[in-house]
Amino acid sequence: MKPRSAVFFAFAFLFAASLANGQKFANDIHSYADPNAVRVTHVDLDWTVSFEQKTISGFATLSVDRTDKSAPLYLDTRDLKIFSAEASPDNRRYDLTRFELAPADKILGSKLTVQLPAGAKFVRIYYSSSPKASGLQWLSPEQTAGKQQPYMFSQAQAIHARSFIPLQDSPQVRVTYNARVRTPSDLLAVMSAEGNSRTNVRTGDYRFAMRHPIPPYLIAIGVGDIKFKSLGARTGVYTEPSMLAKSAWELADTEKMVRATERVYGPYRWGRYDLLVLPPSFPFGGMENPMLTFATPTILAGDRSLVSLVAHELAHSWSGNLVTNATWRDFWLNEGCTTYLERRIIEAVYGVKRREMEAMLGKRTLISELAEFGPADQILHVDLAGRDPDDGMTNVPYEKGALFLRFLEEKFGRARFDAFMKGYFNSHAFRSITTETFADYLDRNLLKRYPGKVSRGEADKWMNEPGLPSDAPDPQSDNFAKVAKEAKDYSNGALALNVIDKKAWTTQEWLQFLKSMPEGLSSAKMANLDEAFGLTKAGNSEISFQWLMMSIKTGYSPAEAKLEEFLTTIGRRKFVRPLFTELAKKDMNRACEIYRKARPGYHPITQSSIDPIVKCN
Repeated sequence: MKPRSAVFFAFAFLFAASLANGQKFANDIHSYADPNAVRVTHVDLDWTVSFEQKTISGFATLSVDRTDKSAPLYLDTRDLKIFSAEASPDNRRYDLTRFELAPADKILGSKLTVQLPAGAKFVRIYYSSSPKASGLQWLSPEQTAGKQQPYMFSQAQAIHARSFIPLQDSPQVRVTYNARVRTPSDLLAVMSAEGNSRTNVRTGDYRFAMRHPIPPYLIAIGVGDIKFKSLGARTGVYTEPSMLAKSAWELADTEKMVRATERVYGPYRWGRYDLLVLPPSFPFGGMENPMLTFATPTILAGDRSLVSLVAHELAHSWSGNLVTNATWRDFWLNEGCTTYLERRIIEAVYGVKRREMEAMLGKRTLISELAEFGPADQILHVDLAGRDPDDGMTNVPYEKGALFLRFLEEKFGRARFDAFMKGYFNSHAFRSITTETFADYLDRNLLKRYPGKVSRGEADKWMNEPGLPSDAPDPQSDNFAKVAKEAKDYSNGALALNVIDKKAWTTQEWLQFLKSMPEGLSSAKMANLDEAFGLTKAGNSEISFQWLMMSIKTGYSPAEAKLEEFLTTIGRRKFVRPLFTELAKKDMNRACEIYRKARPGYHPITQSSIDPIVKCN
């Protein structure tokens, strides 16, 4: 990823006039909204889901708080067809009002301007999404596990909610929402809200309510042949029937994770914590939609070795959902805090050794990525002016952010730092904040309270300068040291594979073993590894990905069929983007051949990531 030059301001932290309730909003360069003048506070959705048309249609009723009584309402949209707009003073009598849909910007979509008559407190917009909505994917029955029914799911982060709802699509404009969703009668609808069926009864007419104010990117829906199975008193899993037993077994420790997090960071405030295991085209590992994490089936390894993803998405219930980045420049506040919490959850449930192995892998990935980035993209508080916020979803906010918090933990001691983080969540609950707000809170409640340990300048260096500070934490694992030595000895011809005791290896140790192999491993040694360990046939997605990356780089032809199968059945960006990047370097024709087959099954977010990489005629 190449950095682009900033076009204006060094800080995304320009505050405008205060609202009547005292709240101030930052200048969000990725939204047309002006919440300091008119702010949406609640959204009522009335939807019909059409698989024939591949659209969500109906209306959205927006409750507005008007600070500037003369200002219009500016909303974000992308590829929406707007039929009409109405306004009301009381949510009973609605009258038509004027609206204007501006030409589309390639990143932001189209500004929708709605005129507000005197006294108007509610706006109702009748609209339909596009079949190509960037935040929705429509799957044919053949693209699902059951092969009998179609499936639709949303992915709204970062600014894709505007592709299926006209709203103020900024993470600082938190809303509550209600929804009525009509679907084919034999399908189940679920949302990131109260109202999800745990009885598996299907009616084709579903109602949902989110009573806590959330950023718009957390509004989520899934519709398909979905069933539920309980995992505990307040946890459970939804997925296709053929995947239900496997998913429930893999995710059995979810309730333990919730309890472990509560012991350190305070109560879970969302009621239930359920998961929806999606078809493999889902573009991310997981999405922390409140009350209902969306998850990729690639975590179903059969040995619970990849459930750190569950720990990560659960941790977002505190860092991200409860306390949210105000703009996408502040994304590290979501992901750095969450990655740190994830490792603490893993430690509590699976032990320190597992935590350290995952932290080491994370730091290694970060260092590798930093070497590819220019200085501008190595900064936590990254400047995204003129860029799609999806460009900021690198390992920097995740892993550098987590290392920053671990640095603070090591300097101040775990007890003090835990108390600080718990206080941070409590004092900013259900708010969206900027990096500057976090830095000031850190300064007052940790740096100055315990002077002489970390200066404000040191903290600012972590947040605002490129690279890693020289005293960044260095996770250690005896297990990894042993595995790395075995990999080195094998590659040097000093160790035979049959003497390696791999029976107790975790996924993390397998990854360390493979990542410790030299870049130029010979075809003969690749073949020996494959014959001894069955790596081309591996069912674990993380191990398969690492092996296929090695196979592309070394030209190991026996893995070519597996590579095509992997790329045409899995749409997770974390896997397919690096694989296509490496394959395009080696053989663009082969990359095009596979991508033409794979692209129709990818989510629009994944397509937009791969299109610039694989350049086909």
